[in-house]
Amino acid sequence: MSRLLSEYTLHVHATDLDTMTDKQENKPKAPLTGRLPSVPESVLKRRKNRQASQAHRLQVTIKRKADQAKKKRQTLKTAEQFVKEHRLKQRDNLRIIRHTKKTGLTTEVPKNDESKIAFVIRIRSTNQVSPKVKKVFQLLRLKQTNTGIFLKLNEATRAMLDVVDPYITWGYPNLKSVRELVQKRGFANINKERVPITGNAMIEKELGDKNIICFEDLIHEIFTCGEKFNHATGFLRPFKLNNPNGGWRKKSLPFTKNGDYGNREDQINELIRRML
Repeated sequence: MSRLLSEYTLHVHATDLDTMTDKQENKPKAPLTGRLPSVPESVLKRRKNRQASQAHRLQVTIKRKADQAKKKRQTLKTAEQFVKEHRLKQRDNLRIIRHTKKTGLTTEVPKNDESKIAFVIRIRSTNQVSPKVKKVFQLLRLKQTNTGIFLKLNEATRAMLDVVDPYITWGYPNLKSVRELVQKRGFANINKERVPITGNAMIEKELGDKNIICFEDLIHEIFTCGEKFNHATGFLRPFKLNNPNGGWRKKSLPFTKNGDYGNREDQINELIRRML
């Protein structure tokens, strides 16, 4: 009897323990109220500065490498480029020699002046040419492409045109072309500055002592190649023109072969209309 009572007591006790355990497991857990460990503000500031410094150094490195690559591309020339430049300069020198043997290259005006004007337009750059070509362009004041000047034709100036022939086109302007160029694109050369011609008063102030006091006097002196032609053209800056309507045909070919460079005689007037 006592044995049965003991087993029953143990069974009841175990049951109570299981019941208490289940209640504890089913009891809702209290939420965590503790905070994460805080990072000192000084540490955050140092971290931010370090990241900014790293980003800046990276940008500087990228820019330096890009600049070095660009400089290398600009200065690096292949053997083919050197050969090409050398051949171009040789070609210019041979062409100049041929022309100077025939006509001579001098800046003096010969006595048998032909008294005819030309309008000369530079159509190509001169990056890889002989120094003589660059010198002639300097004398003609044609420092940029699509600029033009009036030029009195004689043996000396014809020889100069021969030197720069592949880089220019030229011809004989009529009175209408001279007038339109002066009135529409004319700028004065005053104190080495490019100044708009505001009216006859400016012309009279600058050229009155040469008996040129208005636009018509200026146009007449240029078209007729008068005694004051050099003063009249020196008063004007080189004319800045547009690319011709319809574009160029082929700058590397002469006008006589359906190209662009060289003497186009009276047909220069049609080109002037397209470039104004």
